[in-house]
Formats: sequence, structure tokens, C-alpha cells
Amino acid sequence: MSIHYGLKGIVALESNISRIDGGRSILEYRGYNIHNLAANASFEETAYLLLKGKLPTTLELKKFSETLAERRELPGKIIGVLYNLPTINYPTVILRTIYSYLGDMDEKLFQINSEELMRKAIDLIAKTPTIIAYYQNIRENKPLTHPNKTLSHAANFLWMLNGIEPDRVEEKALDLDLVLHAEHTLNASTFAARIAASTLSDMYAGIVSATGTLFGPLHGGASHNVIKMLRELEGKDAKDIEKWIDNKLQKRERVMGFGHRVYKTLDPRAKELRKLAKKLDNLKGNAWIAVSDKLTEIVYRKKRIYPNVDFYAASVYANLGIPEDQYINMFVMGRIVGWITHMMDQYQNNKIIRPLQKYIGKEERAYIQIDKR
Repeated sequence: MSIHYGLKGIVALESNISRIDGGRSILEYRGYNIHNLAANASFEETAYLLLKGKLPTTLELKKFSETLAERRELPGKIIGVLYNLPTINYPTVILRTIYSYLGDMDEKLFQINSEELMRKAIDLIAKTPTIIAYYQNIRENKPLTHPNKTLSHAANFLWMLNGIEPDRVEEKALDLDLVLHAEHTLNASTFAARIAASTLSDMYAGIVSATGTLFGPLHGGASHNVIKMLRELEGKDAKDIEKWIDNKLQKRERVMGFGHRVYKTLDPRAKELRKLAKKLDNLKGNAWIAVSDKLTEIVYRKKRIYPNVDFYAASVYANLGIPEDQYINMFVMGRIVGWITHMMDQYQNNKIIRPLQKYIGKEERAYIQIDKR
């Protein structure tokens, strides 16, 4: 039995949801290049494309966006849970807990048909920003800022988080970030969601599995560590940054936000996010990209690796005033569309996911009674 650690190089399934060509820095959703989507599509349009397999007409997009806006409100019982949970250090733990409660309240939890799956999908996508924003309001001892149905998905979240309608640049920034994070083939969290779906468990359980998997610092937690790194290096010149990197490399420690399992060249999403972060730097009077560019040049010169999507996402979130421990939840807001799309695909063409292992321990050992050991 040949072993592929981390399942590297193993093709587990077929999909028409998204495509990556890591050698040529290509990412496509349903055949549409990510750069074209970044330039033209809103998050709502991208979500429709992934969930339904085609770009919407004007009327279809309007109806879909209105339905998302209508579903943003949380049940009163869930708001009560948010107020009564014990103080927890990690908002992502809160988010996955609330997903479980929402599942428990769904009277059609185990119904797996196209109509019910789409209802659950829209509910989960619509309610995720509300859960995140409400909990942030609560932990800051502020009154809840309720959803505004007239705002876009991105603008409404920033409104609920800050109590102020964002300007157009801020709205577009978060919208584009959500588009870029919406889907990325069989990453670890998506695979976790598909494994849950393959057992015919409910959609909420799959999203809890995916969120728990995303929580790891080698997946969704990377952007949180990137902003810590940028704050540590803020104001330092290139010489001092190089010394800092050399010290990291000598200790065999990771420089967060660099390298990717699939892309051998620049992550196409990182290219889009850098442009976005630079616009926000100019708007907010910050210099995150100046520090980031110094890091990028030095790390590439020494290691020949490129920054990934987490590297520039950290600067975007910092410029938008999003609390650092909420960065993973920003990832969830976008990627939940991909998770759900993959779960729906798994339900349609299901075969339980159950890989083999190679046993390397002793065999056929004789049992020794406890008094003779």
C-alpha cells in the first residue's frame, strides 16, 4: 500500500464546482475566471453561480438577493443563547455553537431534497453575518444593530458590526473579499463538510465540521497570525525585517501567509486582495502594504515562495476595523457558500467517504491476564 501523507496528490472525486491550475495561477468558479468575477460579480451573484451552477439574470439576482436579505434575522431563542453563553475567548467557537442550535431548531433537519437543501443554504448564508455581528455587539456591551434589508450582504454586515453604513470603498472591499473566499476546491474544511454529507448527516452538522476544521492556524487561522506579524514589524525598515525573517528561518519557524499546497506561483486571489488592501491603505492612511511588500520581497528572495490569500486578507480586515479574533469568521462568511455547494453535490452523488489506512503496529499478539503482566 503506497501512502500519500495528507492525501497529497490523491484525486478523491469529480466536481464541476471549481477548478485550480496551480502551475498557471488559475482559479475558476463554474468555469469563470476569478479575476473576471472579482472585476464584475457581487458576492450575491457569485453565491448564486456556485449554488445553482449558472450566472443569474437581472431578475433572478434581484429575487435571490431579496431572499437573502429577508432571511438575515435570527430567531429570538438564538439571540437569547448569544446573550447567555459563558464568556468565550474565540468568536469562532460561538459561531459553530450557534450553527448547532440552528440545526436543533430546524423541524426539517434530516430532509435531504433540493428544495430543503436550498432553503437551509440560503438561511445559513444569510444568518452567518448576523451571528458574527450580534456577538460582537454583545461582547462590546452595545445594543444590537439589526439587519438592514436595503443593504447588500457585505454592506449590511459592516452596518451591523459598526452601527454606521460603510462607504462605497469599504462595501466593495468586503464584497470582493467574500467573492475571493467563496470556493476553493477540496481544501481541508470543504473536505470535512463533504465527509459529513457523505454519511447523510444534516447540513448544519457539515457546517459545524467545516468551521471546526477552518479554525486551525494552518487553514483559516492564518490571517489572524499574519496581522500579529505585521503589527510586530510595523515601522521597521527592510534591514530589520530581513533580520527578523532570518531569525524565524534559523529556528525553522513559519513566516505566516506564505506558500500554498496547490499554487506553485502567486495565488490569484492574493493578487486581487493586494490591490484591494492598497486602496484601503490609501483611504485609511495606513501602511500595511508597505510592510507587506518588504516581507514579500525578502521571503521570495530567500525561500522562493509567494504570499497567499491569508497574507493580504489580514490587511483588508485591519483596514475595515474588524477585530482580529473575528478574522476566521470573515473567512467563514465567504467560504460557507463553497461548503454548502459541495455538500449539496455530495448528497446528489453520494458514496460514503472512507479511505484506507496502512497498519504498522504488531500483529496477532497474545492477551496476557492482568495478574501476569
